[in-house]
Amino acid sequence: MTTWGGSHVVLPKVWPDYSLQHQTTPYNLRYFLNVCTYGYTAPFWGWKRWEQEIDWMALHGVNFPLATVAAEAIAERVWLRLGLKKEDVQSFFTAPAHLPWHRMGNLNSWDGGLTDNWQKEQIELQHRILERMRELDMHPIAPAFAGFVPMAFVQKHPEIRFNHLKWGGFNENYNAYVLPPDSPFFVEIGKMFIEEWEKEFGKNKYYLSDSFNEMELPVDKNDKEGKNRVLAQYGETIYNSIVAGNPDAVWVTQGWTFGYQRSFWDQTALSALLSRVPDDKMIIIDLGNDFPKWVWKTEQTWKRHGGFYGKKWIFSYVPNFGGKNILTGELDMYASASVEALQVECGKDLVGFGSAPEGLESNEVVYELLADAGWSDTVINLDMWLESYCKARYGGYPDNMSEAWNLLRKSTYGSFYAYPRFTWQTVVPDSIRETKVAMNDDFFQAVELFLNCSESLRQSELYRNDAIEFAAFYLGAKADLLYVKALEMKKKGNKTEADRKLAQTVSLLLNADRLLLSHPLHRLDRWIEQARDCGVSAMDCERYEMNAKRLITTWGGRQEDYAARVWSGLIKDYYIPRLQLYFSDQSLGEWEENWIVTPWRNTTQTFRNPLKAAVRLVKEASAL
Repeated sequence: MTTWGGSHVVLPKVWPDYSLQHQTTPYNLRYFLNVCTYGYTAPFWGWKRWEQEIDWMALHGVNFPLATVAAEAIAERVWLRLGLKKEDVQSFFTAPAHLPWHRMGNLNSWDGGLTDNWQKEQIELQHRILERMRELDMHPIAPAFAGFVPMAFVQKHPEIRFNHLKWGGFNENYNAYVLPPDSPFFVEIGKMFIEEWEKEFGKNKYYLSDSFNEMELPVDKNDKEGKNRVLAQYGETIYNSIVAGNPDAVWVTQGWTFGYQRSFWDQTALSALLSRVPDDKMIIIDLGNDFPKWVWKTEQTWKRHGGFYGKKWIFSYVPNFGGKNILTGELDMYASASVEALQVECGKDLVGFGSAPEGLESNEVVYELLADAGWSDTVINLDMWLESYCKARYGGYPDNMSEAWNLLRKSTYGSFYAYPRFTWQTVVPDSIRETKVAMNDDFFQAVELFLNCSESLRQSELYRNDAIEFAAFYLGAKADLLYVKALEMKKKGNKTEADRKLAQTVSLLLNADRLLLSHPLHRLDRWIEQARDCGVSAMDCERYEMNAKRLITTWGGRQEDYAARVWSGLIKDYYIPRLQLYFSDQSLGEWEENWIVTPWRNTTQTFRNPLKAAVRLVKEASAL
């Protein structure tokens, strides 16, 4: 098995004589990635990491990946052709980690500006990405123009009635302006964007355009007829803006907002948007099929809209939000839920299956299962699948391992939370950030059983990785129980007991932090190194580090702690000092900003034997 965190490969001395086997899939397209992945995981990836990811995709059956790198470099060329000044164009963009929300029209200029070197490097990187994807017979989805324009363009054209959008609690200076659908500039700019993109990167078939992500649309909701007329015009204009640049192109759009803002996107609204687009020239990615059951408590979006009114569509999940890495994901759902769509009439236009995680490099079991689900037209037998998974991942499946996974299916992997966070990650009891984890007694017992396999499976790199990760989450969950009690004591005015519980919390968290320093993925130093490596000057390096740290902490607007990570370095140097400040009744905002803008360096030493340390620390914490 080859994964994000490493591999477990045992080659035989003599190759057995296997007969040729054929495996077919009911899905022509196997989609992967999310617009937000380019912020929460990949904003600072170089070619080496991208090459690994594309090869991972190929090994997992992906043939329809999202490829949005260098969108801003192409957009800059378009805006310069339209007469804008370079400084106005570059300041229109956000900093790298926030670019996904700029691309979806949620946010402009935040932490921002992009340098000439950044644009040049991204163009070169996208060439290599596309070359590798095409070499592996993938069909990359390229970016298209979605109607959002710089302030300088708004000022240049006072005759146009632009719509000023709002999103995420940001000051209006950071909010986007969008062209009305009747403006000839919409199609003209869209055509120019496709032409510039294909002049640089070659012909492409699939183009992504999302004009309405989580934002109130500029229509009168009380005038249903007028609303639907405007939506039909928007759909027609977006489509025309793509095919004007490439008549053979297919418009791809994320269907997330159709479920997320379902009160607006009723049947008449969505059918109006799609009504003037040819059925064979559009693909809707029904992004979050895990949400109707666990979060929205509604009917699935594809059912509600009858299979999207004749348009081709892809059944997809969003297993991760914000790059949060706490264990979560209902394995039984992932093993079965897509099969129904293959068997019903409104699934007749279903052409693909996929997953669209906002963040990667966590919960690897979920993505191994989804990769197999993309090649199955029947419900996967999860008992058999988990045995095969463990043998491939660890090299064995002892009784303790079997029992551990049965208990994980009753706890972390029998749940799905969009916002899995510990209370100590959000600090205060009245935080607007939801804190949910399924780390109950079943989880604690599962980790203990998993670690009982350490002697027999310690040679497996992936077993050691998972043992470290599970143990760190075990300590984090135990710390959370103590921290909640500390908050209760603080509220009651019992300072002595509150301080005692807080000290126990901190002790557990420091050990979790030190353990994770030996994990290949869950580390702040790795994140910052990726960011700083993109800079060519000391100033660039510091800006990119600041932007990388802001995204995973305060974010901006109302998004604080949205991208919370259980990472070495972040626990010790951000979460622990912050909760200590809270308990000493000090203001957090100034401290948080100072932490973001101050260069960070790791000061922690790894355990000499992390696996033995994981076993010992869990045993010590089990009595708490």
